[in-house]
Amino acid sequence: MQRNRTTSRRWAGAVLAAAAAVTVVLGPTTATAAPTTADEAADLVAQTGQELTQLDEQVHQARLAVTELQQAAADARAAADAAYAEVARFEPQLVAIAQTGFTSGATSGVAAFLTSDSAEDFVQQMTTLDMIAAHTDGVLVEVSAAREQALAAQAEAEAAAAGAEQALATLEQQQDEVQARVDQYEADLARLSEAEREVVFTTLGGPVLEVPTDLAPPPSEAAGAVVEAALAQVGDPYVWGASGPNGFDCSGLTQFAYAAAGVALPHSSRAQAGMGVAVSRGELQPGDVVYFYSPVSHVGLYIGNGQMVHARQTGQPVAVTTVDMRGYAGARRIL
Repeated sequence: MQRNRTTSRRWAGAVLAAAAAVTVVLGPTTATAAPTTADEAADLVAQTGQELTQLDEQVHQARLAVTELQQAAADARAAADAAYAEVARFEPQLVAIAQTGFTSGATSGVAAFLTSDSAEDFVQQMTTLDMIAAHTDGVLVEVSAAREQALAAQAEAEAAAAGAEQALATLEQQQDEVQARVDQYEADLARLSEAEREVVFTTLGGPVLEVPTDLAPPPSEAAGAVVEAALAQVGDPYVWGASGPNGFDCSGLTQFAYAAAGVALPHSSRAQAGMGVAVSRGELQPGDVVYFYSPVSHVGLYIGNGQMVHARQTGQPVAVTTVDMRGYAGARRIL
């Protein structure tokens, strides 16, 4: 039984990569000087809002990394349990070896000579003893390998578990820091006039459109279920980090909508933008996921006729808007 070094390296790599990913980069705020005009104030708030979508996505990526660490720990624990079970499987053979005393080839050879009735009988006994010795050596080698793999898997499980625990603590601290940014953004937003706030909202989330009554026919029943589920959330509030049922962020809304078709999406706009197959702007069909900015930090759900539904941003409810809003970067067909 040989230790699976490829699996061991995979676990170790997963632990290191995931642990490194649980770091949200909080840069300085955009507003480094007080705005002198209302337009400047609105522009600065809009820039801060864009930064928040990037920070929000970083937090989602960190959560996925923590999940990977937790899974790595679970996999390593399962491997350790299996390896220890393999060691236990050899216990009866080890007991038998100890009881027979066949571990010493020289002593067994003398015994065979003294108890043999003839040269032929002696040769036969020695052949049997050689076979037993070879079997014994094989058992001991397998036990040693199983024990080595069990100890290694246990160490990897402990390392992954410790990494996950540390990652969770780091993530909780960073979530608090991001929430402080959100609070500051909302305070800055509140100081703007209603017209100025609408400029910010339109800049970041596109113009609010009426929910269409003449929806384009979906390409499949599943796509229709996704679109219907998303549109049913129009008017629900934007809630940072939420995936329903009463509040959503952008990837939380698409995750919720796809669940209506029995499809599980990760709660991350960047991860969703890597699923399925790429489709061009001209090939869009209802149910496609559209994504924005580089790196990706926002997603919406295409509903046809050049429109999408999305959880816009902090302070704004789920709404229908044009798919051609600022930052459009591509689309994916997941169904």
